[in-house]
Amino acid sequence: MKKHHFLIISLPAQGHINPTLQLAKNLARAGARCTFVTTVHGFRKMNNLPSIDGLFYASISDGHDDGKPKEMYFGDYLNDLKRVGSENLKNLLQKFTDDGYPVTCLVYTILFTWVAEVAREYHAPSAFLAIQCAAAFAIYYHLFTTNNGIYSSTTEIEPSFPIKLPESPLFSRDDIPTFLLQSDSASSFMIPVMREHIKILENDPNPRVLINTFDALEEKSLKIFEKIGWLDSKAEGSVVYISFGSLAVLKEEQKEEILKGLLESERPFLWVIRTSNKDDKIKNENYGLNGKGMIVPWCSQMEVLFHKSIGCFMSHCGWNSTLESIAAGVPLIGYPQFSDQVTNIKMVEEVWGTGVRARPEEGIVKREELKRCLEILMGGGEKGNEIRRNVKKYGDLAMEAVKEGGSSHYNLNKFIDSL
Repeated sequence: MKKHHFLIISLPAQGHINPTLQLAKNLARAGARCTFVTTVHGFRKMNNLPSIDGLFYASISDGHDDGKPKEMYFGDYLNDLKRVGSENLKNLLQKFTDDGYPVTCLVYTILFTWVAEVAREYHAPSAFLAIQCAAAFAIYYHLFTTNNGIYSSTTEIEPSFPIKLPESPLFSRDDIPTFLLQSDSASSFMIPVMREHIKILENDPNPRVLINTFDALEEKSLKIFEKIGWLDSKAEGSVVYISFGSLAVLKEEQKEEILKGLLESERPFLWVIRTSNKDDKIKNENYGLNGKGMIVPWCSQMEVLFHKSIGCFMSHCGWNSTLESIAAGVPLIGYPQFSDQVTNIKMVEEVWGTGVRARPEEGIVKREELKRCLEILMGGGEKGNEIRRNVKKYGDLAMEAVKEGGSSHYNLNKFIDSL
């Protein structure tokens, strides 16, 4: 096999870093040289970077090395990222060439359309890594393709519902990624970005799309948080794990309802709440827990999900978390808020049958609703048993897919050989 050098670039957000870094590790293990790239500020926040032969790290400036200003409109940030980031990426590519390690393929994710343009200038192939579910990507293609996509040249109209795609359920207005709707504040910049993604793939004579269908396991050597002994002390399948990722910001009222629902359910729980400068009493481990649960600022999610004590997982249903819950065989309580999360929970609840959706009232999931979901998944009823059978079935299929000779392993090598 030709000695390839892959450059994989990621937005500095957990839902982007997890799948891109996992791909980088897999490519390195397959014998390629692979460089994982994110912004300077994002790189500074990354801890416990895996050390694997052939895997290297680099950063590029986006013009905001101390972090994006809180008051800055995200669309303006994307413009800065493209303008500053593209020039710095070109410089990085030239440095690799000068050092004797020219990049042979650039892999980019959502929001990085300009990486494909840089790749063309560099005369190297590129590949789009779809870090959201395949159903979401199918929706994007349906809406943005030049042949019949209603968003192929305008943002002034909205799709008619329901949307019917081959081998998929009907998608209502509430089921498609939220930023595709005119009423969503992100639609003004996200619709043009998604149009550009599809346009780039359509104009590429040899387009490559990598679908993140099953994510590989985290390294066993990664350190888990110090108090893993607490999980070891709990009965099998008894612990509720809660994590809403690095982007979600829960209202204080929502945090209170979740906490009280967990305490009233009388089930042990592990809740990851990101640290911040804001004084937040929920983050105090002694706040009314009395040993019933644990609140931590960080943990290795993949390793926690595979712990025998975890009985269900509550999240916003981002695609990476959805995949990880399926791979670990853990039922999911989905509380979607934006982007493809609403599409993911649609598939989880109605197609795969691997979890349930927590229904909010006036924007808040009440404690009684949370207890209802927990009772379904952990109460021993028939519906919960069926969900557990489904999640085990798909978990077994996920493990088969990432084994040597499995579909993911085969497709990854096929992708390498195609270059």
